[in-house]
Amino acid sequence: MTNIPNALTVFRIILIPVMVLVFYLPWQWGNLVAAVIFAVAGITDWLDGYLARRLGQSTPFGAFLDPVADKLIVVCALALLIEQHSNVWFTLPAMIIIGREIVISALREWMAELGKRASVAVSMVGKVKTTMQIIAITVLLGCRPLLPPWVETTGYGLLFIAAVMTIWSMFIYLQAARAEFKGA
Repeated sequence: MTNIPNALTVFRIILIPVMVLVFYLPWQWGNLVAAVIFAVAGITDWLDGYLARRLGQSTPFGAFLDPVADKLIVVCALALLIEQHSNVWFTLPAMIIIGREIVISALREWMAELGKRASVAVSMVGKVKTTMQIIAITVLLGCRPLLPPWVETTGYGLLFIAAVMTIWSMFIYLQAARAEFKGA
């Protein structure tokens, strides 16, 4: 873990309990600060990947931990928001996103056991999906109570787009592993 990209990934994981704590603080601006923390985590997700490639500091540890960190912070933020937005219009896309993350994590682990992890490497659709999730969750974390209602509506729309992209990217990964399913 002695390189900058891996340190940024660990930092992203450390931000999770900080985000949760700030989210529950009884201050009017707690949600907004939680959104900023989540956005910083999203930026470090992009930055650690960029630096790993640019500096030639890709490591097996980083390749393992980076997607874990991404999934942890997204799932934790969605869990916070499910409590706050307790309705089917939020919960359904959130469950789609969380379910996909579990399925793809299991798929990657299985493919790694078969020595074929590269066939389920991150795709461009997966990267766009992650970006859309980060934007949607940031908007939804920060929208209450300080921002106008249209911001929340925008967040819901972005979350639905993220859920559609989540399903799309899951099918791409499942298609990439299709030959292995037939052999199993």
